[in-house]
Amino acid sequence: MPNTPDFTSIPEEIRNLWDRSRDESILQTYDVETGEIETLAEFPYVIEAPNWSRDGAFLVYNSKGRLYKFDLASKESTVIPTDFAGACNNDHVLSADGRSAAISHQTREDGQSRVYTVPLSGGVPRLITPLAPSYLHGWSPDGKTLAYCAERNGEFDIYTIPAEGGVETRLTDAPGLNDGPEYDSTGTYIWFNSVRAGLMQAFRMRADGSEQTQMTFEEAWNMWFPHISPNGKWVVALGYKKGDVQPHEHVPHKNVCLKLMPGEGGPTRTIVELFGGQGTINVNSWSPDSKKFAFVRYRIREA
Repeated sequence: MPNTPDFTSIPEEIRNLWDRSRDESILQTYDVETGEIETLAEFPYVIEAPNWSRDGAFLVYNSKGRLYKFDLASKESTVIPTDFAGACNNDHVLSADGRSAAISHQTREDGQSRVYTVPLSGGVPRLITPLAPSYLHGWSPDGKTLAYCAERNGEFDIYTIPAEGGVETRLTDAPGLNDGPEYDSTGTYIWFNSVRAGLMQAFRMRADGSEQTQMTFEEAWNMWFPHISPNGKWVVALGYKKGDVQPHEHVPHKNVCLKLMPGEGGPTRTIVELFGGQGTINVNSWSPDSKKFAFVRYRIREA
């Protein structure tokens, strides 16, 4: 979803919630075998939504409209040249072959998010979704299809489109927000989150949109962005406390948690409690060996 809303038409209390000018970011990893949390780096500004490279050597995150590579050995960041795409939001993924990124960029013409692909080494992005808004979340393991959340005719649903561009296909039609579509490593299933159950919950469907199945049944949590590990064993998702937000809201500056559940479904357990929300874990950030995932927690610098 977008990094920030249009401030001109929203109440002051909402503007304050989305004012991230004093946010500091802490990039961390969680080891699912040991429970160890490792801090990789701290930044005096907002970074969001880390992806893990296919070779395990670096992370990709967005900050201030650009994408960056964070080298895990040197702990240094370098910008990925994306030419005109200087308003990238936190919805981006990497191709299975590790050569390309699919990005969501707020176009200059109308400020709406559209999906593009670009070489991970840098280059001129190629427009994939002329219709907007579109927020990229998944790339099929065979490299042929992108999955994204899009608003069409006032409804947010899950769509797919050929990775080279073409006609989009709508996969969901449940009223309310359907978001965060992400392929498993076999390409059999797409995981996503939906408000159709009342609270936001995690769902799974086959890649053609059939067999849409609820996977979490939390009574006190809104569950966002289920990310399945490459080996299919685990799913990590972000939880907002019931009552802290409306089910459709994915905002910053909240006390949230990360929950882990088996890849085939079952009870969740809270593994991390943190201050965060928007930007913490919007996109898949599992390491290729499925042992760790990356996330961002935040703190607010004193004025």
